[in-house]
Amino acid sequence: MAEVIRMPRMSDTMEEGVIVGWLKKVGDSLEPGDVLAEVETDKATMELESFQEGTLLYIGVEEGPVPVNGILAVIGEEGEDYKSALAAAENGSTSSEAKEDSNENKESATPAEPEVAAAAEQPAANNNSRVKASPLAKKIAQDSGLDLTTINGSGDNGRIVKKDVEAYLKQPSAPASAPAAKPAEEAKGPAVAPFTFSGNGQEAEEVPVSQMRKVIARRLGESKFSAPHFYLTIEVEMSKAMATRKQLNEISPTRISYNDLVVKSCAVALRQHPAINSSWLGDKIRINKEINVGVAVAVPDGLLVPVIRHADMKSLSQINVEVKELAGKAKEKRLQPDQMQGNTFTISNLGMFDIDEFTAIINPPDACIMAVGSIAEKPIVKDGELAVGNIMKLTLSCDHRVVDGASGARFLQTVKSMLEDPIRLLV
Repeated sequence: MAEVIRMPRMSDTMEEGVIVGWLKKVGDSLEPGDVLAEVETDKATMELESFQEGTLLYIGVEEGPVPVNGILAVIGEEGEDYKSALAAAENGSTSSEAKEDSNENKESATPAEPEVAAAAEQPAANNNSRVKASPLAKKIAQDSGLDLTTINGSGDNGRIVKKDVEAYLKQPSAPASAPAAKPAEEAKGPAVAPFTFSGNGQEAEEVPVSQMRKVIARRLGESKFSAPHFYLTIEVEMSKAMATRKQLNEISPTRISYNDLVVKSCAVALRQHPAINSSWLGDKIRINKEINVGVAVAVPDGLLVPVIRHADMKSLSQINVEVKELAGKAKEKRLQPDQMQGNTFTISNLGMFDIDEFTAIINPPDACIMAVGSIAEKPIVKDGELAVGNIMKLTLSCDHRVVDGASGARFLQTVKSMLEDPIRLLV
């Protein structure tokens, strides 16, 4: 019997996915594990796999947004009449917009001539559009300045897929990233390109809102206006931390950063202050037993928060390696859902941008988030004498439904004591 395939929820915050492109066409035979399409979520571009064996009988939306649980496709036996199953699914579906989206996409599709003209504006050396490759493979190659004609594909009939490009980029002989060509989305015309208009003697530009930006707006808006925030700021004298970091980097297999020291200090302090490692659930408070620290990473479309699980049990070098790996995946939009879920506390660090101090909005479901500023030389009084200190400010944003002022203050004092005497992090 024909089976209707719906848009799955690929992340905890996902409300809709955008079909980037189909890797299978109607009439193709399918095996479990075959990749059907590439879907852009609010956090990453991911592959949609088939769990059924059969033939792809119907595609509901060729390109564009589809709500979670919206109808994507129908899989069944070759030649099978799938229309009754599709009609039943549409009538019983709470997300019947999928069919309407399909019709709208067909009606508003950009004419072929402008697409050809836009393609002609691309650099002559870029032949990627003529190479048989998946949309995601082309995007990664474009962002990295690669010529796909130099890569061998492992997909059907030599088709280049994402793993082929990633494997090529890992080779020592791979070329350094070049400035990316204009994204394909900008070449498709007014449907997705920035729109410039003039009114009242002023010019402005409108750009479409990305899936990621939509979720940031919704989630942080809900957090800011539903959770009663209050803020606590403390100054940390980082001279010992700077000296310890220098000593550690002489023996560490990886270069320890100040952020690694902050992550480890917070993780150790969270074990001592479980109220900070909690979540508001409406009629109850969940005190988390695991300490999973989210580290905010800036990406072109906004912000992603990969999670360092069991951070209190990991060494500084382990934290360093994991943060670098996850931050790299975040910037390439290759994070998997499980790498962005389960956070119990979040750190946002703008110290590398010379920001002295700032306040951050709590990242649900956490009860707190800590904003980290830069390290600056300032005059301090030490042992009754004026001296030069290296001061870093930490600001803790707290959900007052869960955390009281005294609890937040004691947590910051513990973090401060760890950073001002970092040898305590090694025992």
